Amino acid sequence: MHNGLNNLCNNSNVKWFKNSIIYHLLIDRFAGFDSTDNWDKPIFLGGNIRGIIKKIPYLNNLGISTLWISPFYKTSAYHGYHITDFYQVDPHFGTMEDIKDIVDTCHQHGIHIIADFVPNHCSRKHPFFLDAQKDKNSPYYDWFYFTKWPNEYLCFLSIREIPKINLDNPEAREHVIQAAKFWLIHGLDGFRLDHVIGPSHTFWKQFRKEIKEEYPNKVLIGEAWMMGIKRRELKTINIKNKLIKWLFGASSKSLLKEYIEELDGVLDFKFQEMIKRFVINADSSKQAFNKNIQRHYTNFPKNYFLPNFLDNHDMDRFLFQCRNNIEKLKTAAQIQFSLDQPSIIYYGTEIGMTQTKSIWNIPVHGDLQARQPMSWKKQDKKLLEFYKKLIEEKKTRNK
Repeated sequence: MHNGLNNLCNNSNVKWFKNSIIYHLLIDRFAGFDSTDNWDKPIFLGGNIRGIIKKIPYLNNLGISTLWISPFYKTSAYHGYHITDFYQVDPHFGTMEDIKDIVDTCHQHGIHIIADFVPNHCSRKHPFFLDAQKDKNSPYYDWFYFTKWPNEYLCFLSIREIPKINLDNPEAREHVIQAAKFWLIHGLDGFRLDHVIGPSHTFWKQFRKEIKEEYPNKVLIGEAWMMGIKRRELKTINIKNKLIKWLFGASSKSLLKEYIEELDGVLDFKFQEMIKRFVINADSSKQAFNKNIQRHYTNFPKNYFLPNFLDNHDMDRFLFQCRNNIEKLKTAAQIQFSLDQPSIIYYGTEIGMTQTKSIWNIPVHGDLQARQPMSWKKQDKKLLEFYKKLIEEKKTRNK
C-alpha cells in the first residue's frame, strides 16, 4: 500500500521543501507600518511587501530557508483572505513590482517563498459576486451557491462576508486555477492552500495535475483542519465521511491522509495537538509522547510532507498557552526541530511574542490577539539566539 502511495506522491521535484525552516507571517502585521496603534481592530495597519523586503536580512540571519506570506491579492480585509481580485496585488500591500522584488530578494538570499492561496471563497465585494447578486442571468450566477437568491448562499462556514465559489463550474474553476498559475509564473515557489476541505477532491485532482504539469518543482501544502466547525456548516465542505470525521475531531489522521494523492502534504495539526498536550498539559511521559509521534508518522508515506508548527494566526500563541513560560516554549521548539519534517515558525515566536487574552474568549475578532504587530523594539535576545542555534543544528543534521 505505502509503495503505491509513494509513487503517487513522488515529491522528488520538491525535495527542497523536505526539511525547510519556514517563517510564516501576516503581511499587514510584520513590517512597514508607521504605527502599531489600533492593532486590536480589524483594520489595515500598513504592513507591506516593501517592509518585508527590508527585513530579509533579519530572516536570513535567523537562518530560515522558506518564507510563507499571507494572501497579497486584492482584498477587502487586512489579513488578505477576503479576495476581490485573484489577479491583482492589493495596493495596501504593494505593487506587482514589489512582488517581483520580494521573490528576487528571497531567491538571492537562498530563501524560497510561498504564499497563501484561497480557492474556496472570495469577498462578497468581489465584482463577480456583486454581479451575480444583481442579476439572475449574470454569467457569474452559477459561480456561487445561491440557496435563496440574492441574499442567501453558501459561504466559508457561516461567514457571510466570504461566499463559497462553485469550483464545479468549469469557468469558475478555470479562473481560479489560472490565477494560481499566474503567480507561479511570477516566481513563487508554491502555495499554502487555505481551507482545502472546502473544494471537492475532483477540483484538487485537476488543480494538482495542471500545476504539476507546468511547475513540477512548486510545492502544494494544504490546510486540512476542522476546528470550530458546526454541524450545520458541514454542507459547505467536501471531504469523505465528513460527519464521522467531524465527530472525531479537528485533526483526525484520516483527514490529513485524505490529500495524499492530491497535494505534496498538509500542515500537521495532529502534531500541534500532541505537542500542546505533552508540553502544556503535561498529560504523558516523554517516552509515551515519542511513541505516539513515531506511530503518527507511520500513517503516512515518506514523501508526504507534514510541516509542523506550534501555533498560527488562527489560534492562541504557544507562549501564551504556556502562561509565558519560556522554558516550555523552548522544550516544544526543540522537539519540533528534531523531527524529520519541515518546521514552521509563526512570526514573533522567536523573540517571545505573546498575548494578553485568549482568542476564544473574545466574541468578535478575538484572533487579533494572535496577530499583533511584529515587535521590532522589544525582543527576547536570548530566545532569538536559541532559535538561531536550533535552526543551525537542523540544517547541519540535514546536509
